[in-house]
Amino acid sequence: MRPLDGITVVALEQAVAAPFATRQLADLGARVIKVERTGGGDFARRYDTRARGQSSYFAWLNRSKESLVLDLKHEAAAEILQRLLADADVFVQNLAPGAAERLGLGPEALGRRHPRLVRCAISGYGADGPYATRKAYDLLIQAESGVVSVTGSPGAPARVGISVADIAAGMYAYSAILAALFQREREGTGRAIEISMLEALGEWMGAPMYYASDGQGAPKRNGARHATIAPYGPYATRDGRTLLIGIQNEREWRRFCTDLLGDAALADDDRFASNAQRVANREALEAIVARAFAALDTDTAEAKLEAIGIARARLRTIEEFARHPQLVARDRWREVAMPGGTLPALLPPGLPAGVEPRMDPIPRAGEHTAAILAGLGYGEEDVTRLAEAGAIQYPDEDEQA
Repeated sequence: MRPLDGITVVALEQAVAAPFATRQLADLGARVIKVERTGGGDFARRYDTRARGQSSYFAWLNRSKESLVLDLKHEAAAEILQRLLADADVFVQNLAPGAAERLGLGPEALGRRHPRLVRCAISGYGADGPYATRKAYDLLIQAESGVVSVTGSPGAPARVGISVADIAAGMYAYSAILAALFQREREGTGRAIEISMLEALGEWMGAPMYYASDGQGAPKRNGARHATIAPYGPYATRDGRTLLIGIQNEREWRRFCTDLLGDAALADDDRFASNAQRVANREALEAIVARAFAALDTDTAEAKLEAIGIARARLRTIEEFARHPQLVARDRWREVAMPGGTLPALLPPGLPAGVEPRMDPIPRAGEHTAAILAGLGYGEEDVTRLAEAGAIQYPDEDEQA
């Protein structure tokens, strides 16, 4: 039995943050009914076609879900949603600011009608305050939270290469929903949850904020090197590969100087005798370390680092990551069905021992519309009438093949 078997989630979701949260609930066994808009469904379906004809974002975030396509402005859609929510445990939405309230799906209205329902709203900036009505996308939140200011090279601030604001919001939504379900078991009622992307990513900015406190200055952008620890970053080896190392304490630094740099005296050099001094004299330090690695091939350098207990990693491409020997050895890959084929997918981390996650197919837009409505008591004639009226959509037989 999976931890969330028997839990039903209704999600008015799009893009990344909410789908990331609900996919993890599905991984643990929850039934997730993804409500999509008419005219193409979740707009993330059309971001690209790189995942064997499907959107890479959509394929990543939406396995194991049932797709129901509704015109939310149609009167009949409201009744369908309320029937769904009457038997649901969790409602998740990341609609535009104010949209859920206009549809009668705000947390207070839902709490009165469905008191056991856990209601989770994800937005860019929160439900109130001067930014509440602003549209919010991942890069914009990265900028507003200060993440961009500490990322990149000295002359060029940069976006983090993955959607960290969306992912942060999705992770906090996921954990908050689990906590609310646990609390409901004790109290009998569901709670409202509000997740702000700015606040979620802002939590991750705690260390640089404290580092810069009292006017001491923000961490400097150093590309792939650590802003406040040295040596900690990438170095090119003789055979054209790149190794990253991280020195965490003075004991490691002393061994590194003696056994890899071949100069024990460097450990007591006034420029390098503490981490703060090494950071202050980073340019001179990097030149010394870079010369040492440039004289070694990758395998030799790794063997030396292993022998003296220095943490290291290879700079891998995405293609190399997909063949990572550690993931292969631990049997972490599975195949997920999708329209027209399959895709490899990693097992979700942190599963309870002995639990195999749900890793069901990635749905077409509206693929489960008719079946979901039948489960709510709608007959074939009702479904046909709703489709003709434009309240619902589902793929025809050719699209489902």
